[in-house]
Amino acid sequence: MATTKIDSFDRVSELKAFDETKTGVKGLVDAGITQLPRIFHDSPSNLANPKPLSSDLLHLTTIPTIDLGGRVSEDETKRKNTIVEIREAAEKWGFFQVVNHGVSLDLLERMKDGVRRFNEQSSEVKKQYYSRDFRKEFVYTSNFDLYTSSAASWRDTFSCYMAPNPPKPQDLPAICRDVMLEYSKEATSLGEFLFELISEALGLNPNHLKEIDCSKGLRMLCHYYPPCPEPDLTLGASKHSDSSFLTVLLPDQIEGLQVLREGYWFGVPPVPDALIINVGDLLQLITNDKFISSEHRVLANRATKARVSVACFFTTGIRPNPRIYGPIRELVSEDNPPKYREITVKEFAAHRSAKGLDGTSDLLHFKI
Repeated sequence: MATTKIDSFDRVSELKAFDETKTGVKGLVDAGITQLPRIFHDSPSNLANPKPLSSDLLHLTTIPTIDLGGRVSEDETKRKNTIVEIREAAEKWGFFQVVNHGVSLDLLERMKDGVRRFNEQSSEVKKQYYSRDFRKEFVYTSNFDLYTSSAASWRDTFSCYMAPNPPKPQDLPAICRDVMLEYSKEATSLGEFLFELISEALGLNPNHLKEIDCSKGLRMLCHYYPPCPEPDLTLGASKHSDSSFLTVLLPDQIEGLQVLREGYWFGVPPVPDALIINVGDLLQLITNDKFISSEHRVLANRATKARVSVACFFTTGIRPNPRIYGPIRELVSEDNPPKYREITVKEFAAHRSAKGLDGTSDLLHFKI
C-alpha cells in the first residue's frame, strides 16, 4: 500500500512540475527528451486495438466521404441523395468527411499555419496565455484534464469561444488572430448548412436545429501534436466522444485519428482538402440515439514534424445558455420513448469538465 502512495505522490509532483513549466509538450520536445515522461504512459489496454475485424465489417475501410457540391443545391435530386448519405453516416458511423464544402482551401492552409505559428513561437510569449481557467477568452494549455486523467496525452491546445459572443480582437494573440476570426465565420456558415441537411435527414423542417440554437455557440480548439519520442506508450488524445451538437474538424495530412465502430478502431486517412464532420453527444441526446456520437482517439505522432488540427465545436459549453434540451418531440413516440432527461448545455459541459476524458460516455449520466 505504501508503494502506491509514493507512486501517486510522485505522479502528482511530476504533473505539477510539467504544468508549471507553462510550455506544454512542445517544451519537452524543445528540451530534447528522448524518453517519454511517465505521466504520459498509458495502459496497454487503452493503446491496443481491442479486437479483430468481424467478417460483417470486412468491407468497411474508413468513414464515408460526402461531396457537398460547393453547397449549391439547385439540383433537388442531388440534395436528396446528399441527405440520404448524411443520414446513413450519422446513424452508422457518427462521422463523415466532406469535400467541395465551400470553405476556401487557401483559408484551410492559413488556419493550420496559424496553429503552427502560435505553438512554434518563443516560449516566453506563449506562457502569458497558459492557464487552466477556461472562463478566459483565450486559453493555451496542455491536457484540460491533466490532473484527472489516468495518463496525460501528447498534445498542446489553445481554445477560444468564437460565438455567440466573439472575443475582442485584442484578447487573441496577434500571430493567429485574423485567421481565427476569418476561419470561425466560415466554419459557422458550413455548420449552419450542415444543420439544415441534418434536420432534413431527421425528417424535420430544414431550419429545425437552427431554430433550437444548435448552431448558436462555437468553441474553437486548436491542437498541436509534436513528434513523440515513444509513440507506442501514449496517445495524442484518449478515447472520447465530443460534448457538442456537431464538430467540424480541420485535419492535416499526418494520419492519427481513429474512430470506434462496433469495438474496432478504424483509421481515417487524410482526404485532400476535406473537412471531417462528427455528431456530438448533444445531437445524439436530442435525436434520442437516432444519430450516434462515436468515440474516437488520436494516436501519438510518429512523423518527424508536428501534426495540427482545428476542431470547431457547435456548443455554448460552459457559457450561460438558459435553453433546455431533451429528445426532440417529433422523434419520440410510444414505441420510442425519450431515453434522456432534459438538461442545459452548461450542465452537460460542467459534467464533462469534472469527469475528463476517462473513456466512458458522458451521455450515461443523463439517461432516464
